[in-house]
Amino acid sequence: MTIGIIVIIVAVILVIWGVSMYNGLVKLRNNRENAFANIDVQLKQRYDLVPQLVSTVKGYAAHEKDVLEKVTAARTAAMSASTIDEKVAADKAMSSALSGLKVSLEAYPELKANQNFLQLQTELSDIENKLAAARRFFNSATREFNNACEVFPSNILAGMFNFKRAAMYEATENRATLEKAPEVKF
Repeated sequence: MTIGIIVIIVAVILVIWGVSMYNGLVKLRNNRENAFANIDVQLKQRYDLVPQLVSTVKGYAAHEKDVLEKVTAARTAAMSASTIDEKVAADKAMSSALSGLKVSLEAYPELKANQNFLQLQTELSDIENKLAAARRFFNSATREFNNACEVFPSNILAGMFNFKRAAMYEATENRATLEKAPEVKF
């Protein structure tokens, strides 16, 4: 009779432990999704700001049509993305297009003096900083989720309930460009 009670107690402990571990995995997955939702909010602000920036620039840089079309196309693609992976890819395309816009704008010193443009540029810079912070939080949440899916013993439960390693949010530029020190010219 005592062996039966011990078996029941061990079974109850294992069930409680399993439920607790499963709930922890669900919370980590939801935390990761919430972290991406924060990125999504910043991306929406960025996409709303881009048309204003583009229309301001158009007045000064009519012949930079190709760059402006790339920014507009990237924004359109980003607005239609629905999954996390599609949104990550669209964000990378938008970042690339915006970097091309920034390079072309350097040729227009009179545009830099325009108050509307300066305000839009400041807002865009602020959104980019918030996006960077949100991406770091997303990667942190993803790391925690991946760790829980891969370490013993939670990896057993993760495999049983189809919790899989999730992708990190990675830089859009190639690694050589990121590691190169910026060049300052006067």
